[in-house]
Amino acid sequence: MSDPRYRIRISVRSQYLPDQSAPDDATYSFAYTVTIRNDGQVPAQLISRYWHIEDESGKVIEVRGLGVVGQQPLLAPGESFEYTSGSQIATPKGSMQGEYFFVAEDGHRFEVPIPIFVLAMPRTLH
Repeated sequence: MSDPRYRIRISVRSQYLPDQSAPDDATYSFAYTVTIRNDGQVPAQLISRYWHIEDESGKVIEVRGLGVVGQQPLLAPGESFEYTSGSQIATPKGSMQGEYFFVAEDGHRFEVPIPIFVLAMPRTLH
């Protein structure tokens, strides 16, 4: 069981963006909204992110960087931070997963896995 002082809960919703996609050019765009909640007992700051993005053909894109959407939110116990970002892949379906790196106010450093979620263009009938 993880240390109850350092518990971060991550939830993600994804959505296909038809207006920003070009299936004829193998470009499928998605938005994803991430909610990060500090369920622990110590304030913690999100420092960096890592994403593993994979399309249906197995092509992988890895993204690393500081913060999220230009911010490094400091979350007190019970606080949440939500942001929306986007990704493009070359197939109508894919997945994302990753991790966030946090530093707690007491100096403890820890990683929080971002559970895998699906990027999928809805199937439409013509």
